[in-house]
Amino acid sequence: MPECLLELRGIYKSFGGVKALQDINLKVYPGEVLCLAGENGCGKSTMIKIISGFYTPDSGSIILNGTEYDHMELREAIKGGIQVVYQDFSIFPNLTVYENIAVNTMVVQRRKIVKKKEMKEIAKGALARIGADIPLGETVGNLSVANKQLVAIARAILNDSKIIIFDEPTSALTNKETKELFRVIRGLRESGIACIFVSHKLDEMLDICDRVSVISNGKNVIDGDMKDFDKKKLVYYMTGKEYNDRSLASDVEKTEPVLELDNLGLTGFFRNISFCVYPGEVLGITGLLGSGRTELAKAIYGLMPADSGQIKIKGKPVEIRSATQGLMHHIAYVPEDRLTEALFMEQSITRNIVIESMGDVSARGIFDTQKAHKSALDWVKQLRIKTDEPANKVSTLSGGNQQKVVLSKCLMTKPEILILNCPTVGVDIGSKMDISILIQDIAKQGVAVILISDDSNEILTNCRRFLMIKNGEIQNEYNSEEFTESSLYSELIR
Repeated sequence: MPECLLELRGIYKSFGGVKALQDINLKVYPGEVLCLAGENGCGKSTMIKIISGFYTPDSGSIILNGTEYDHMELREAIKGGIQVVYQDFSIFPNLTVYENIAVNTMVVQRRKIVKKKEMKEIAKGALARIGADIPLGETVGNLSVANKQLVAIARAILNDSKIIIFDEPTSALTNKETKELFRVIRGLRESGIACIFVSHKLDEMLDICDRVSVISNGKNVIDGDMKDFDKKKLVYYMTGKEYNDRSLASDVEKTEPVLELDNLGLTGFFRNISFCVYPGEVLGITGLLGSGRTELAKAIYGLMPADSGQIKIKGKPVEIRSATQGLMHHIAYVPEDRLTEALFMEQSITRNIVIESMGDVSARGIFDTQKAHKSALDWVKQLRIKTDEPANKVSTLSGGNQQKVVLSKCLMTKPEILILNCPTVGVDIGSKMDISILIQDIAKQGVAVILISDDSNEILTNCRRFLMIKNGEIQNEYNSEEFTESSLYSELIR
């Protein structure tokens, strides 16, 4: 084993009496990919901020490149070769690719005058090092999510980086883009750079990581070589629960469909879409990003009205031209991006839950605070949302609990049709299991559920029947029993 690059010894950190980290120990070695695993709220983010010098631990020590610190400042961490690629990438969308990559070098060198040619050469070298081909003069705001991430990585390796931390790096990437990212990470590993990889996706952990350190409730649980772990073992140490990869979906009696689509189309997005969904069924729709899957969901709900074809609900043709009309027809929609499309982050949990059912918590047109609080409290208990107080801002919750708030909001409208667009994106494995069980419980109450996802495990776990959409058209209908996760993924990208 080579000499340790970074070591945390007996790290403690509290916030207002809440113990975030308790006696945490961690070692990071050159040329390895270390998986930092655990559920949301376990302390991973606090660890990252201590490693990067953003937080000061209450006690314990940090040893970086052989130098021991009782606390390490941000400047010392950067000087010691630590870089973090955050989920939002911390880039300047209004600047060019080369400006984003070279700006830190200019600042570190305290340049008063910068030369465009020199900045381009610096950026070109950094991109070449990770094998990325991105136009240097392109404005970063115009790039795809994957290319924005590559710009952030290129910038990170410029300052003699020894450790790069990837915080949920694949949360917004397609499968193809994830493979490209993994190619880059393997290249960094081969050059001797240590990578700390934070993810909730079990397949990714097992694919890219050499070692794993599992954290739970701010404490070390287990450390070891990834080759000694499988999905069941990882889930058990992360959540304390047994991993179940069997299908949860039940057989459904095909009576009168709740929803029927007949040659539905929206110019430029999808065409000739025909299928039906039955009461109590969880119908899967799988497709890659850009396949038309999201536009189809929005068309059914009324956010992007179809311009051809027909929608029938319980056998009757309906016209749905807005979300208001969608709600009137008892349709609820959980969008793909809860942060920008589903939640008011600075509003309370209560207000977020009742926002689409204001008539149920109002008297004579006046908002009834007590009634709203009671209703929210009922949903918090029913969906096991982890919060001390529904009056707290929804931004105080973990990703999985935020998603349960979105589901509560939808279920409060008493839907007959529920559309779930990638409902477990960015949530930890424990919450993902909870949401899958909840989906089945909703279906058992007679609700027709449409589950849209490119996660093979999510489709196979929740659906008996699913459709595959490519280039805006349904390719075929499939039975989940005919597939494994790997064979479904292969069919998806074929």
